[in-house]
Amino acid sequence: MTLVYTPNLWTQFIEIAESEPESISFSFEDGKYTFFETQKRAQQLSQSLLNSGVKNGNVVGIFHDKSFDGFCLMLACLRIGSPYVNLDPNTPPKRLEKILKTCSPSIIVNLITHLNWLTEIAQSGYKLLTIDELKESPKQLVIPTVTGNNPAYLMFTSGSTGMPKAAVISHSSLLNFISWAKDRFEINNQDRLTNVNPLFFDNSVFDFYASLFNGATLCPAPTNLLKNPLELVSWVNSQTCTIWFSVPSLLVYLLTMRALSQDNTMKSVRSVIFGGEGFPKSKLLKLFEIFSHQADLVNVYGPTEGTCICSAHTVTKQDFVAMNKLTTLGKLADNFDYFIELMEESTNRGELILLGPQVCLGYFNSPEQTTSAFIQNPKHSNYRDIGYKTGDLVELDVNGNFHFLGRKDFQIKHMGHRIELEEIEAAIASIENIDESAVTYEKLNDGMGRILLHFKGSPEIKDLTIINNLKSKIPSYMLPQKIIRHDQLPKNANGKIDRRALFL
Repeated sequence: MTLVYTPNLWTQFIEIAESEPESISFSFEDGKYTFFETQKRAQQLSQSLLNSGVKNGNVVGIFHDKSFDGFCLMLACLRIGSPYVNLDPNTPPKRLEKILKTCSPSIIVNLITHLNWLTEIAQSGYKLLTIDELKESPKQLVIPTVTGNNPAYLMFTSGSTGMPKAAVISHSSLLNFISWAKDRFEINNQDRLTNVNPLFFDNSVFDFYASLFNGATLCPAPTNLLKNPLELVSWVNSQTCTIWFSVPSLLVYLLTMRALSQDNTMKSVRSVIFGGEGFPKSKLLKLFEIFSHQADLVNVYGPTEGTCICSAHTVTKQDFVAMNKLTTLGKLADNFDYFIELMEESTNRGELILLGPQVCLGYFNSPEQTTSAFIQNPKHSNYRDIGYKTGDLVELDVNGNFHFLGRKDFQIKHMGHRIELEEIEAAIASIENIDESAVTYEKLNDGMGRILLHFKGSPEIKDLTIINNLKSKIPSYMLPQKIIRHDQLPKNANGKIDRRALFL
């Protein structure tokens, strides 16, 4: 028996590429690439990065266009131990300035044409190159040693202080994640995974790593298709994709626009995976009715700091018995431990603290934020055992399933009651003819406050209908005092509802 030892991600990739060189690694609209071709191009680009002065541990910024070269550049960074960060080309310049200041990339590679502020980046002192300007060294340069503790990538998330923070994900964390994904979703070299998620968004971690590093094919969706629901579904069918992963909002959009129906479905998909926000129960039921005969619907949960996903639950008919509750998060993945910081001693409700090998290394160049969010396991002090404070309030049921109650920072106190706004949103999501909704809390000048319901839905539904429906689901002190109808709810770059924008 040969012992396979993979100390880093490049070793894992090479093992697959050399065992199945002619298998397809990437499938684009205009062509396909084999694992052999991918390995060769990634090796070339890794030499080019070294020749450009990039060293082990240096950050490489990428403006990614979902091209073959863009993905190979990510692999090249993994090979030499230089964490990459995929940058959002549409991020406001001032926010981008904060991001670059935090991660201080030794080089920024741009694969996107017509970015208006490239000159400003170059003038700020950053080394900015196109992919064609990366010159390979005339001689083979020595590849640095890369261990499992090396950072693989940085993923920026919003910071409560207004300063974006970058979670640092290690090679070993991703190796654990890849192994779990393979087992949980039975991924093999016949699978074809969609990549509809932007690469600067956490969900894309599943797309890239669960596919490529398990010998499956990644099918990157052209960005323009996200605005054309019928074309997007047609593209999934033309690519014969077997596994879909996105935020619920995108699936709701496809349902609302009737791009998904009993007569029009994604025919080859065997798993529809969604996560990142709650899925409105009435819409989820419609999705279940469409796919239950051919595919599993899987609700996944996990913070960026936990390497994308830490739990998964396959939806069944039983999930629709209580239409006013969010779908369970399921059980934690095998390579996680946890404890719950209880709100009250007599309950099993509280903030979820994650432990285990998929917990990230901390926040890049942000020691104070790292110290605040990553803590020693309070159960002992015998050795270093770091847990991540998710900020998510959960309840553990008798079967070991986690249920999402809300965010610690979305808790309000109204009329003497502690209220999780997500609890109200879950009740609203069960109402027919409401497509999307968000609840905010407005503080008034007299020190009081009021609950606001923002929603997009059918013109036929009346405010009184909504209130009467909610009265049967939530206490009177949770009822919205004002209902605001929107043509579209504002979204952030990740496709989630932007609650802050609702206050503007």
